[in-house]
Amino acid sequence: SIDKFGQNRDSVYFKDGVRHIDFVLSYVDDKDGDKKAERRREFEANLEKAGLELEAEDKSESDDRKTYYLKIHAPWEVLATYADVLKIKVPFKASDIPKAREVPLEWLTQPFRLPHNVMRPEPDYFTAPFDKSKVEFFLIDDKDTFFPPSTRNRIVYYILTRCPYYKEDRKEKDKTGIKRLLNNGTYTSAYPLHDCKYWKKAQDMQCESERYHLYKNWARFLCFYKKCMFITLLIYYGEKIGIYFAWLGFYTEMLFFAAVMGVICFVYGVLSYEDNITSKEICDPEIGGMIVMCPLCDKKCSYWKLNSTCLSSWQSHLFDNEGTVFFAMFMGIWVTLFLEFWKRRQARLEYEWDLVDFEEEQQQLQIRPEYELKCSGRRLNRITQETEPYLPFPSKCARFCLSGATVLFWTCLIVACIMGVIAYRLAVYAAFASVMKDSPTSKIQLVGSLITPQLATSVTASCINFVIILILNFLYEHVAIWITDMEIPKTHLEYENKLTMKMFMFQFVNYYSSSFYVAFFKGKFVGYPGNYSYMFGKWSKLRNEECAPGGCLIELTTQLLIVMAGKQMVGNIQEALLPLFRNWWGSRKGRSHPESTYSRWEQDHNLQNFSQFGLFYEYLEMVIQFGFITLFVASFPLAPLLALFNNILEVRVDAWKFTTQFRRPVAAKARNIGAWKEILNVVAILSVVTNAFIVAFTSDMIPRLVYLYAYHPGSEATMRGYITNSLSFYNISQIPEDNLPEHGENPSWFNSSTITRCSYRDYRYPPGHEKQYTHTMQFWHILAAKLAFIIIMEHVVFVVKFFVAWLIPDVPVEVKAHIKRERFLVQEYLHNYEVEKLKMQLSQSFCLSTETASLL
Repeated sequence: SIDKFGQNRDSVYFKDGVRHIDFVLSYVDDKDGDKKAERRREFEANLEKAGLELEAEDKSESDDRKTYYLKIHAPWEVLATYADVLKIKVPFKASDIPKAREVPLEWLTQPFRLPHNVMRPEPDYFTAPFDKSKVEFFLIDDKDTFFPPSTRNRIVYYILTRCPYYKEDRKEKDKTGIKRLLNNGTYTSAYPLHDCKYWKKAQDMQCESERYHLYKNWARFLCFYKKCMFITLLIYYGEKIGIYFAWLGFYTEMLFFAAVMGVICFVYGVLSYEDNITSKEICDPEIGGMIVMCPLCDKKCSYWKLNSTCLSSWQSHLFDNEGTVFFAMFMGIWVTLFLEFWKRRQARLEYEWDLVDFEEEQQQLQIRPEYELKCSGRRLNRITQETEPYLPFPSKCARFCLSGATVLFWTCLIVACIMGVIAYRLAVYAAFASVMKDSPTSKIQLVGSLITPQLATSVTASCINFVIILILNFLYEHVAIWITDMEIPKTHLEYENKLTMKMFMFQFVNYYSSSFYVAFFKGKFVGYPGNYSYMFGKWSKLRNEECAPGGCLIELTTQLLIVMAGKQMVGNIQEALLPLFRNWWGSRKGRSHPESTYSRWEQDHNLQNFSQFGLFYEYLEMVIQFGFITLFVASFPLAPLLALFNNILEVRVDAWKFTTQFRRPVAAKARNIGAWKEILNVVAILSVVTNAFIVAFTSDMIPRLVYLYAYHPGSEATMRGYITNSLSFYNISQIPEDNLPEHGENPSWFNSSTITRCSYRDYRYPPGHEKQYTHTMQFWHILAAKLAFIIIMEHVVFVVKFFVAWLIPDVPVEVKAHIKRERFLVQEYLHNYEVEKLKMQLSQSFCLSTETASLL
């Protein structure tokens, strides 16, 4: 495993075995070789002028015999200079704050913690921004290891993105940065190296083998119940990836409590199955079997008996029961606890990871290279007092208007697609109703008794909607990136925030539109026999859908289950199987080739590149899931359980991808989850409103309660008679010809001479009444009760939310004390350092003047 230079090919050092490889660039010769070679010469010459050290690997030494590799090393002077520029915090004194006492019953968490020798906790230090002129102030034992690999590759990448590749006599401003060289094919890839193979430790004793430890103790699925190795993760990948896994882990932990409560509510629905008087009346041949219902569509739909919906009424009871109200209110409070406790966890991580002042000092002042290239004008920055590029106001307004118009157009396209799915539901319902009618000659009589036309329509429409969602997502990804690039955001933080808002807006409308339709529009604008409402007017013959006798909640549950479970399944396949197949050849070569012919940079070259949007899509997937389990959770209490199972797998899949399938990402800092935090807050507030409306208008809970306490016959409060009370009647002889079933569509049991009226779900006066077919007082009482419930639920949940938010401080008391202590010590030690330095200078000056006087 030793090459002709006496070096292990799996090493992460130059051929001298001393200088660490901080970055690798690769390229191949092609038809534009001369032009690209000139760019590379200028770029590499400028890199050397910036202080970086380079070492090239000829293509004859590579495995494919056509790829060149350029290894880059940043010496101490370069690291120190740019650590000063980037204000990177480094230790200057060991912490004197005592460790927190062991929490009572902490032994219960022992099975979930990794061994102490694996976690390898580092000593706690007070830190301060690095200052090259005060090197003696900091705790520097070894300059070669003082900056961790994540900091080293971040500094090198900072230089690469700003290094020009034009000649000194021809200053072409747009010829700057490794990103443009990658886009025009001058270089094929740029990446920092993994420190070893993930399946075995590095042979070089100088290497830490952090990748191996991460894979063995964190990325494997069998370790799903173990805590994350955050110290190793930070050293290896940096804070931006660390904060993502910290948030995902905390979200998964909190999901456990929501899942437990959701299972309890579902079990309550199962246990109260036999006490469901409403479903018993629907299924009773003497009650539901004697009620003839009006056709649910024109021409193709026949009259039907109420007991044909027996199964769906039982299914609806599993999710539409008294526990639904409690669970909706519980989730409103759970969301608040989740966000408030995350703020505390985030504040603790900000302090422990030295990110308290990061955003103000660093991200706001770092301008994107693309902004510098595209903005020709320059002006004075009032903060830095330096000239910097800027985008003129007219250009900014024009780009903003174009961006807004594009977003509006694509949002309308989503709505149009949803309208198409609704039209499909209305069109095919008649077909399903015609095929599944109760006929003794029907070949699908058994299936028709289990699957109602409503359920068949809902399932097929949900599947079609899910396919449309996947197609539109593919388009929106490119549209959102194009719009954001066109706006030319100034900083990386601004770019990420703008892209985040656009993508979430698209995804929100895309994923949730169909659920909003089923929850708040379906069955609400139906009309009644003789005066039905149509989607595009009567000429379209697309009559608005009606809810089943048990309400639309079961359809909303079906919609939510298909879209949410389908999204999670497709997402896991994309994240796990596709990268596995894509990198199978590279992994096979990595395992089968000896290190003497397959070097560390070649093994990493065959891995998948981690793009700048890698974490963005991970956050987006989780936030969309968060919307499913909060916005519509009143209709499906098992949604948090599905999310919990998915996230347990998600953590391991993401960890496995990072350690085995991706090249090592360039380390980046982030003090929080960015714009996603505000999005979560908006979703949390909106979820209270949506769940209140779902319980009031989608669920059948409020009409049942009004009947139970105000309209039940007799002195005993009971639900007996609710079904007949909730139905209105219409004379069949008064139904217009266009609404009647076609000849031959009526079932065999229907006798027009004995059956003179049909029932429909509404509260209207019967025929013959002076106010026939207008709403009864019970309808208005129920409407008032629904509105009162919404107001009461929202106020109760919001009061509890605001009280909990006020009660739980965003920053723990001990963290505040640590931050104040550290700032005090930084000022004190810097003051003492300057005083001692001044004393030494005065002493040296005095000694020198004394020697001069003695010589005279």
